[in-house]
Amino acid sequence: MTPFEIKLNPYQTLGLCVLVLLFGRFVVSKVSFLKKFCIPAPVVGGLIFAIVNLIGYESGTFMFTLSMDFKDLFMIIFFTTIGFSASVEVLKKGGVGVVIFLIISVVLCIIQDVVGIGIATAMGQNPLFGLCAGSVSMTGGHGTSAAYGPVIEKAGLKGATTLAIAAATFGLISGSLIGGPTATQLIKKYNLHPKAASNVDSEGDLEAAITGKVEPINTSHFCDAFFQISIAIGLGNIVSLLINKTGFTVPIYIGSMLIAILMRNIFKSDSGKAFATRAQEISVIGDVSLQIFLAEALCDLKLWQLAGMALPLLVILIAQCVVIYLYTRFVTFRVMGKDYDAAVLCAGHCGFGLGAVPNGMANMDAVTSKYGPAPRAYFILPIVGCMFTDFFNALIITAFINFLV
Repeated sequence: MTPFEIKLNPYQTLGLCVLVLLFGRFVVSKVSFLKKFCIPAPVVGGLIFAIVNLIGYESGTFMFTLSMDFKDLFMIIFFTTIGFSASVEVLKKGGVGVVIFLIISVVLCIIQDVVGIGIATAMGQNPLFGLCAGSVSMTGGHGTSAAYGPVIEKAGLKGATTLAIAAATFGLISGSLIGGPTATQLIKKYNLHPKAASNVDSEGDLEAAITGKVEPINTSHFCDAFFQISIAIGLGNIVSLLINKTGFTVPIYIGSMLIAILMRNIFKSDSGKAFATRAQEISVIGDVSLQIFLAEALCDLKLWQLAGMALPLLVILIAQCVVIYLYTRFVTFRVMGKDYDAAVLCAGHCGFGLGAVPNGMANMDAVTSKYGPAPRAYFILPIVGCMFTDFFNALIITAFINFLV
């Protein structure tokens, strides 16, 4: 039986996806499990909608067909704001610890991709299958999964977006489960104790924590932020097109991200110039764009495409959990100093290495609430996770795609 097709145009799709996002926010507020593991509202609402669509499709009664014309726009806006967050000045102020942890995080991305591709190949799957269950969904999370899914589909893997987002959801939960026990084991084994009281608020504004300066968000600055993002998108699109002409496949947002990095480090946020980067306002725009982008991507999932992929996907994801435990236990902890802050940072690395920075911060909150503050860990993780890892991960994923295709 052919299901009745419900077609929505781009504007109707946008309205529906925002309603789905708000419903997801409501569900998260009522379900403690979702709140505990920091599952994003767009993911919750989008997955519920995707399941409803799956039921309609499998029963032959109905099927939603959404127009995703706006999805790429919100994706590009979000990743452009990521570029604006990559400040060289902030990296310098973070010190050697930030640089070292960034290197550790980048190496993990490569390992995740090698593990995913290796297992997928061994199980007779397309190597791109393993890439979807590698740093795309693990360190990358839902945002990178939704962005790179269509790119990998064009490269030859059907259902890549659905596959990557399913893996990212598994990673969010797994990272939250692994982080706390890993840190606790290290703290007890080495009898570690906090050295000083924390002076960085884990929930405070990162820019303010680093620079010590806080400016109120106002209409003029918000307009400046939107204009800066728009300029970066326009110039960046030209850059992306030029790169693609060389035969090197890159996501459509890469050029905009690169231009945004350039603009951020020329027009510094604390320069006092008329065209100074409006970091706080850009961050707000990025957060809104990410939520809408994720809602659209999740609502467009065709879960029936996962049929036949479950077993190899589960094997790869279990292997990724083992990898993150061993890596944080024997690499992150030792390289970052083998002290209490390093142990807490391991909890955070498990969370963001398998899911997202908020999960990493939640892991560290759980550990420090029991054992005491870890100021260095709270300072390092958000700088690396929020400002730099997504950029380097994008380069790594792009390189693997071009190598495999």
